[in-house]
Amino acid sequence: MNPGCVKFSSVVCVAMLVAACGGGGGDGGTSPAAAPVPSPALITYTIGGTVSGMLGTGLVLTDGFDNITVNADGSFILPTALPSGISYSVTVSTQPSSPAQRCTVTNGSGTVGNSNVTNVQVVCRNTIGGTTSGLVGTVVLQNNGGDNLSVGGGAFTFATALTTGSAYNVTVLSSSTAQQCTVTSGSGTANGNVTNIQVVCRNTIGGTVAGLTGTVVLQNNGGDNLPVSANVGFTFATTLATGSIYSVSVLTQPAGQTCRVTANGTGYANGSITSVQVRCVNGQWTWMSGSSAGDQGGVYGTKGVAAAANVPGSRNGATTWADGSGNLWLFGGGGYAGATTGYMNDLWKYNIASGQWTWVSGSNVASPAQVGVYGTKGTAAAANVPGARYSAVGWIDNSGSLWLFGGYGYPSTDFANLLNDLWKYNPGTNQWTWMGGSNIADQPGVYGTKGIADAANVPGARQGAVGWFDATNNVLGLFGGYGHSTGSLFGDRNDLWKYSISNNQWTWVSGGNSVVEPGVYGTKGVAAAANVPGSRERAIGWKDGAGNLWLFGGNGQDATGVYGELNDLWKFDGTQWTWMSGATARDQPGIYGSFGVPGANNVPGGRHGMVGWTDSAGNFWLFGGNGYASIDYYQSGLFPGQLGDLWKFNGSTWVWMNGAEIPNQDGTYGTLGVAGTGIPGRRESASAWTDANNNLWLFGGVAGPFLNDLWRYK
Repeated sequence: MNPGCVKFSSVVCVAMLVAACGGGGGDGGTSPAAAPVPSPALITYTIGGTVSGMLGTGLVLTDGFDNITVNADGSFILPTALPSGISYSVTVSTQPSSPAQRCTVTNGSGTVGNSNVTNVQVVCRNTIGGTTSGLVGTVVLQNNGGDNLSVGGGAFTFATALTTGSAYNVTVLSSSTAQQCTVTSGSGTANGNVTNIQVVCRNTIGGTVAGLTGTVVLQNNGGDNLPVSANVGFTFATTLATGSIYSVSVLTQPAGQTCRVTANGTGYANGSITSVQVRCVNGQWTWMSGSSAGDQGGVYGTKGVAAAANVPGSRNGATTWADGSGNLWLFGGGGYAGATTGYMNDLWKYNIASGQWTWVSGSNVASPAQVGVYGTKGTAAAANVPGARYSAVGWIDNSGSLWLFGGYGYPSTDFANLLNDLWKYNPGTNQWTWMGGSNIADQPGVYGTKGIADAANVPGARQGAVGWFDATNNVLGLFGGYGHSTGSLFGDRNDLWKYSISNNQWTWVSGGNSVVEPGVYGTKGVAAAANVPGSRERAIGWKDGAGNLWLFGGNGQDATGVYGELNDLWKFDGTQWTWMSGATARDQPGIYGSFGVPGANNVPGGRHGMVGWTDSAGNFWLFGGNGYASIDYYQSGLFPGQLGDLWKFNGSTWVWMNGAEIPNQDGTYGTLGVAGTGIPGRRESASAWTDANNNLWLFGGVAGPFLNDLWRYK
């Protein structure tokens, strides 16, 4: 077969074969050989055109029959000519290199007619592209203000190639995750394919601030300081590489406020972060006195003389009063006196104006045991002094006298146990008076008839009770604690007592005269004669402007009589108890809600050993203790710990105002005397006061070590 037939159509090849073969005669005879017929000449036509815009070499074109390598602009003709009627299709087999380009063919296909094909056009242009890094989601790029290209990561190439010598300018139009994407090597002249454009996407870190009245300085990862002065969105100046860790914190608090990162403050920057939430509330802690280290002995100085160096030793379970002259009073507790440890009976006065402590009364040692000197009941004497004790109850009456009841410590002997002695201290004469109860430890109560005052009545010895003062009637109130009821029974109590200063008599008001009584809760918010809180110790209480007594938490008996940490809130109107908030069951975690925002479901977790204050607006404040933190913290089981959270109760709802919502968090002291630079850490059995200017004060407690730091919340 003629090899050339392979390249052409079967019709042409058959015609050529027939013409090449002879024909035989009939009858089987032999005829003279016919003269050969010459083959008709095959007319073929070339396929070609022009190449333009090519900068490099090595362009290979093909029409399916032959290839041709083109190394420069100009005309080209494919090697094999084709006869009429043959279809052709010229394509690019290999793009040029050095530099690389994208060449495309127009007029490249058709059927050979009766003339050479010369109009095939090969135009070489330049692609524009590069790579992305750090991209999360997609980014839309533009070249020369158009040719939009959505890129999901990695390499990219714009759809539209540019003619040689054209300018290109690649920019970012948008990002699906609000990343900050920047283009490098993004502009130039297209003299070959462009592949070195780099689009680097980094992540901004930002969010919103709410409640701000001044200027707060935020940090990310310990730097990149950002002052924010309005309740608007914020964005740090420094962007982060994708996958980097971010951690937003408050560097400097605004004047008179505490700001906290409340949501999404840490994580990985996988896309720009816009969800960091910072909320600010009014009020700041200031470290005012004492040490930032634990287990400090007291510096007593000279009794009765204020001095800048004076300071009570570290302790917990002290008793406190605040007078109308700007003084905070502190008595006893357990911890460090001078160089000795144990229970103390030292009386201290802190003058707010001068910022100085004065050792007023009692001993400057805890060992040997400091027993009480009782003198004659009802008669003041310079030698009189209560014995050292822990977890007593204190009041200040309308005349400014300080009152002290019970606790755990030393009566008139050096045998420490539960006490029920009642004392009065006159700051003007600097003398103590034994007013009631026994000078012997472990005395049972004498209840008499409920609601009837009697000179023989007296609460049993106890510690961890709650006290209220009724200024209208000049009456001392006492609830619960751990101690003696009648006879030899002792345990957690739920008895409510009142003491009339004018007639020096106790009245059993409410609750049982036994021990470990379960709570009777009734219907939340509804007063009932049968309602009564369960027995408990180390709860907290306060009195509102309407004369109601309030009680919160402690450790004791729940509705089923089971012992644990309580978070129930009660109100006593003088006749009946009302369960107001919290759970009927023990060991409940807190529901913190949003920082600084009241919430109907908000409630502190069950706890004991907390402290509390009331302000002039009638709000109750609660700090710390030992118990249960946020419900969000307990994913693998409940366990108690020491707390440093600050709450406010406005009469109907709780608000989380400061401190950590997780347990066992230490504080930061900042700079002594400078507001907003520190915050007290976890503690229980601390001491607290409210001054005449509505400031809240906090002293000492135990947080592993005993503490003697003094804080003000304003």
